[in-house]
Amino acid sequence: MHSYKNTKANILKLQKMKTNIQSIGFTAQPALVEFINEKTNKLKHHLENIISCEVTLSTDNSSTKENKVCHIRLVIPGNDLLASSQNKTFEEAASHTSDSLIKQIEKYKTKILSKRVGIDDI
Repeated sequence: MHSYKNTKANILKLQKMKTNIQSIGFTAQPALVEFINEKTNKLKHHLENIISCEVTLSTDNSSTKENKVCHIRLVIPGNDLLASSQNKTFEEAASHTSDSLIKQIEKYKTKILSKRVGIDDI
């Protein structure tokens, strides 16, 4: 029989990340909310210790067609990760913002690993 330890790390892995979506000046359609939830849940695959994710959707008052803005803040231990994008649709903005955060996560993980291994001391 396998023994499963309920360590703090294992419990964190099992917890679903809390995602808070705020749309300013409009009501987000359920399809948009679902799309954003899918994008933000994929971030959890890249970094397990995300505490929560805060998404803000708004429209920029500019005359360009690319006036849909998406800001995403990942709450993690230490410094939070932030990204934003402005595109023609909220879906495009959310995709670009999510991609930007994945790049930031990879840099963050490299930085953490280099500190553990002591690469900076070499």
